[in-house]
Amino acid sequence: MSKRVWYHIAFWVVYILYKSYLNFDAGSMGSDITSAFASFLQVVLVQLVFAGVKIPLVYALFCATDRYLQKRASVTQTIMLVASLFAVAIFCMVLVNHFVVFGMIYQMPTEDLPTSLTAVKSLSYWFFILAFVGGVAISIKLVRLGIAQKIEEQELVKKKLEMELQFLKAQSNPHFLFNTLNNIYGLARKNSDKTAEVVLRLSSMLRYMLYETAHESIAIEHEIKIIEDYIELEKLRYSNRLDVVFHHSVDNKQEKLAPLILLPFVENAFKHGVGESRFRSEININLTLKDQRLTFVVANSKETTDSEDSEPKIGLANIKRQLELIYPGHELAIDQTSDTFKVALNIDLAWKNTTVLSLKTNRWPPKF
Repeated sequence: MSKRVWYHIAFWVVYILYKSYLNFDAGSMGSDITSAFASFLQVVLVQLVFAGVKIPLVYALFCATDRYLQKRASVTQTIMLVASLFAVAIFCMVLVNHFVVFGMIYQMPTEDLPTSLTAVKSLSYWFFILAFVGGVAISIKLVRLGIAQKIEEQELVKKKLEMELQFLKAQSNPHFLFNTLNNIYGLARKNSDKTAEVVLRLSSMLRYMLYETAHESIAIEHEIKIIEDYIELEKLRYSNRLDVVFHHSVDNKQEKLAPLILLPFVENAFKHGVGESRFRSEININLTLKDQRLTFVVANSKETTDSEDSEPKIGLANIKRQLELIYPGHELAIDQTSDTFKVALNIDLAWKNTTVLSLKTNRWPPKF
């Protein structure tokens, strides 16, 4: 049987035993354990008989609740249906109690049937008994529906964020390719002997982008390698008018990192630093990983301008959003003066916001 069926069976077993415990008076049986046990079984039998009325009522209430929540029935229709269900159930409870419980199980003389059916005290008693079990069952169902709806909303948010992240990555790769092809174009126009080497390095990097970046995370040594390849590619283009220093200190080369999360900052330094400068340029890159704490700093020289507020936006806006989605706890600082531009990124790789991703709708809540 499915888990759903077992949840329902467990609910009714617990309920019947609980009601039997409440209705069983062990003190009245004295010290005779056998007699007390037999009396308890008799009480359990009574509750099983009553369950023959309560169970159909509960599932009928479930149907009424579903019709209302699915907007297939109005409030008035739902109230009338519930009232009818309770009226029929109360009538059945009176008959079962009169003929089966007292007449057959306890074998006691019963009162006149009309009196039992019309007694206000008797009707109100059975109404509250039925309202209790119906209320408990409906409450569990509504709680389950609320949790299920919350999980569904979180799943929708998760899927939306995943689609946005895929879109951002899809934008990043063509942006990188466009910039690199510009480099090759510049070399080709000069008939440079370095053109073939640049194409070969580009081919290697594109292979990395096609296959490695399909994974959610990669070893940080691969990200370092792609940065080194990109630097060498750019050096071939700018040759003597560029000084690049790339220092990296990593205590665990296998530490996992989102692919291509660092390269856009290096690319930005070349494009808006060296690419827009007429003089000798400098780029300093420092990567440190210690105890799962990543620090990445990229500083580049740039032409002196009158304004320090013109932050380069191509590529950076994209990677900022990716960082917000992948590493919500990151720290990103951008500082620039008239002749320098600096980006400092700090990520705690030991912590990642996985609240949406850890939800598993196939285990909880149980379906009622």
